[in-house]
Amino acid sequence: MSKDNIITGLDIGSSSIRVVVGEINKGDDKLKIIGAVEGPAQGIGKGVVVSAEDAISSISTALEKAERMIGQPIGHLWVGISGSHIITQESRGVVAVSKANGEIRTEDIDRAIEAAKTVATPPNYEILHVIPRSFTVDSQTGIKDPVGMTGIRLEVDTQIIQGLISQIKNLTNCIYRTGKDIDDLVFSVLATSESVLTHRQKDLGVVVINMGAATTSLAVFEEGDILHTAVLPIGSEYISKDIALGLRISIDTAEKIKIREGSCLAKEFKKQNEISYSEVGGPEEGGFYKKEVAEIIEARVEEIMERVDKELKKIGKSSMLPAGAVLTGGGAKLEGVAEVAKRTLRLPASLGYPQEMVSSLDKISDLSFATAVGLVLWGSQLQYKSGSSHFRLPSMGNFGSIDKAIDKIKKVFKSLLP
Repeated sequence: MSKDNIITGLDIGSSSIRVVVGEINKGDDKLKIIGAVEGPAQGIGKGVVVSAEDAISSISTALEKAERMIGQPIGHLWVGISGSHIITQESRGVVAVSKANGEIRTEDIDRAIEAAKTVATPPNYEILHVIPRSFTVDSQTGIKDPVGMTGIRLEVDTQIIQGLISQIKNLTNCIYRTGKDIDDLVFSVLATSESVLTHRQKDLGVVVINMGAATTSLAVFEEGDILHTAVLPIGSEYISKDIALGLRISIDTAEKIKIREGSCLAKEFKKQNEISYSEVGGPEEGGFYKKEVAEIIEARVEEIMERVDKELKKIGKSSMLPAGAVLTGGGAKLEGVAEVAKRTLRLPASLGYPQEMVSSLDKISDLSFATAVGLVLWGSQLQYKSGSSHFRLPSMGNFGSIDKAIDKIKKVFKSLLP
């Protein structure tokens, strides 16, 4: 096993840290998942570092478990970043075609994307990604790949994803202090979409909803382009808190009830269906009704979906996405969550599992590993131009020189050429 063939994705959540390791077979460029581990996250709250020492310890422990599993050290990481501090805005870059005969080359695309980066960013923010959506050559709009076309003026419409500098540095410093290097930071929900969505879903129109412990992130796609992203400061741990308050029990017992008996479908239970706390491992005396718990869970999940729908209304896509909603993340494991999403969003809804992955590890088919698997896919597409069927997004992190970032974009667009 060569270190050069190894790609590692690190997903740092508020409740758990997940590491997935993939190996590229250079003979056929196929990606195989060879390691997947998870451990508790400490020092992380709502996607950001709240205690550096605790975060470093948690990350180190998870990485050590992954190294023992694959039998070799891990040197580089593709790291997911999330949190409500991440914002998006649209930008347009305009350049003149440099070649005398008007033929557009990859260098012109590079300059157009660089021009789009000159957008005025809010104070203390830095750019994580510049995502090209479509190009315009002279007056012809809606072009996906202008290389080889002829024109005088080249424009690119992009989506700029930015993060708060202090939060980015807090996260990267914690990782560097574990002795690992960062290949790039990737907005987590974009990585998630790489593992759970298909080309067709992105073309038709789809929203991917990643239900984490402390946050719920979403990304909307249509005609292959990303239209909107958001991070909502509410997640599945709020369900546990609701259960604890509603039943007047400890948060630990509430979490056990949510995991073992949790459901969003209150109408399926009868009032007399009672379970004792001892059956779920709780120290409290007495018991609870499954219907009552389901009503609590259903109310909170409906609230989360209503807030997702509010984001869809901002871009005029409420109940207007033919491929519907794809739910993933640990919170999506709750029984009936897709049914609540279907009813609240007025869209088709399904669970999103990592697709088309070669692995003998059961964890890869776990909803909570979708982001970590997506980070490995993202890294494989940029570094090795793997034959994945998922669309490619250029990663524009600030962890290398501008030349390195431009080289990544060149590789992406060259890989799209026949």
